[in-house]
Amino acid sequence: MEDIEDLLAGSGGGMPPGFRLPAAAAVGVQQNRKKINFNIPKGSLNIPGTQTIYMKTFGCSHNQSDSEYMAGQLSAFGYVLSDSPDEADLWLINTCTVKSPSQSAMDTLITKCKSAKKPLVVAGCVPQGNRDLKELEGVSIVGVQQIDRVVEVVEETLKGHEVRLLTRKTLPALDLPKVRKNKFVEILPINVGCLGACTYCKTKHARGHLGSYTVDSLVGRVRAVIADGVKEIWLSSEDTGAYGRDIGVNLPMLLNAIVGVLPSDGSTMLRIGMTNPPYILENLKEIANVLCHPCVYSFLHVPVQSGSDSILTAMNREYTVCEFKKVVDTLIDLVPGMQIATDIICGFPGETDEDFAQTVDLIKGYKFPQVHISQFYPRPGTPAARMKKVPSTVVKKRSRELTTVFEAFTPYTGMEGKVERIWITEIATDGIHLVGHTKGYIQVLVIGPETMLGSSAIVKITSVGRWSVFGEVIEILNQQNGVTYEISGEKYPHSSNLDSCSCSKELGHCACETTSCCELVQEIERTVSVPKNDPKLTDQSGPKLIGWILRKRKINSYKMENGDMLEFEGKQEKTSASMAGWNPVDKVLLGGVVVSLLTSLALSLYLGSTHFEIM
Repeated sequence: MEDIEDLLAGSGGGMPPGFRLPAAAAVGVQQNRKKINFNIPKGSLNIPGTQTIYMKTFGCSHNQSDSEYMAGQLSAFGYVLSDSPDEADLWLINTCTVKSPSQSAMDTLITKCKSAKKPLVVAGCVPQGNRDLKELEGVSIVGVQQIDRVVEVVEETLKGHEVRLLTRKTLPALDLPKVRKNKFVEILPINVGCLGACTYCKTKHARGHLGSYTVDSLVGRVRAVIADGVKEIWLSSEDTGAYGRDIGVNLPMLLNAIVGVLPSDGSTMLRIGMTNPPYILENLKEIANVLCHPCVYSFLHVPVQSGSDSILTAMNREYTVCEFKKVVDTLIDLVPGMQIATDIICGFPGETDEDFAQTVDLIKGYKFPQVHISQFYPRPGTPAARMKKVPSTVVKKRSRELTTVFEAFTPYTGMEGKVERIWITEIATDGIHLVGHTKGYIQVLVIGPETMLGSSAIVKITSVGRWSVFGEVIEILNQQNGVTYEISGEKYPHSSNLDSCSCSKELGHCACETTSCCELVQEIERTVSVPKNDPKLTDQSGPKLIGWILRKRKINSYKMENGDMLEFEGKQEKTSASMAGWNPVDKVLLGGVVVSLLTSLALSLYLGSTHFEIM
């Protein structure tokens, strides 16, 4: 075949406005001209865009965003995306090179695809960082900065050609078509690559040196996704804190520009992505100020990796434990309700028992609500892969020990009875609850109709678990419609002060010192009447209504079986068998649905019989 790089020859050069060339040159691979025999429906080969594609994504949120962009382009061109690999005409695997298990899973999937003789395209960090892998022989490849060419690669692969695109001179545009995994969440890459040189990291080999999008291009994307109904924007990159250093700007400048275009009612929230300590240290107060903003989650992921300075030096992490503590202490001190997540690598080469003990002490000292614990995996081509390894039995033992320490924490104790604003974006994996997050990005599980997805709500925390808390919805916030809510028989107008009060609120006190919302909160009781004029709650016909009733029934049964303690009017009471049954509202709602269905069925039978007699 012709070199696919020539397919767009003459289409015009130049850099798209708002995008930068990464400092390090990308890796180029010549095209393979041989044809591969696949089991492809003959009729579909002549009609590009009629085939079905199975996509599988491994790795970080940046990878997820890349997959969403590729899915958007393929879908826009007419391809059908399927969750079933057996039904697909082509497989597209977006890979991750951070850990051995994810790459092993990729290898297994590639083997299955080849055995099924399905056309295959591999994208992501694995082929970009290690293009000579034996597993990638005979496979088409899309580089991490070539995702805007995925349609071409798929077309050629379906024709039986092996195509490899790994060379790039500009960053992919941000306004490409996109199919989000969660329509309410936009994962926005702000830069690619990083400035670090960690001895264990393979991602740098794939993503390269730092390359940042301009502030204007990112703000433009934020405006567009808000207009599209997005309720959460996640800033993503290999190191958010390093943003802009290649183009003469910094992270606070970007954050302030984005915050300036977020809706003032707090309907869309911003989440700042993973930030390494070296680059946040210079702008701690500015970033803390942004984290205090009502439209920004008071949450940050700051990896420490080890509590030992000697190990941090071996990792080439470019900071000390003391500097990490300064980041954490400053943010906790300046940002009300601040929540920090961190990462730990157990068993890095040279780690002694004393080094590990220092890590345990660090985690015990801060009792982080989220700690991502992983064992050290030597990645081929990295300096750490050549270092003397800690025995695998010791690595596993330390990982289990640290996990036990972490899981003993109870980070959400004391939240019972608090009133919080949450943003609801998805259905929990149990199929029962809806998932929302507080301003501190604490996961709150609530019961409610699916029409609440994408909304914000005021909830009272009823109980806490190890990984999340449970809440009862008090009010659905819908400022634009001016809805009046009926609470315990009294009608209250929607409170704009309550909207802007994004701090955690205990009854009778608001950290934001807004008294009007506190006065309203004090009137709230457990029983809430559904507002009749709220379209989000009144439109519950058909399957949505039945699903809501069944979810409520299921959670009541679950509470009875597990003997949960429920807080009611300030007292802890044991869940009784009667509580697990159908309450009067459930019975009336379900009865109405059943009567309607029976009436419709009887009417259909009657009309059918009448028609038969006339004939």
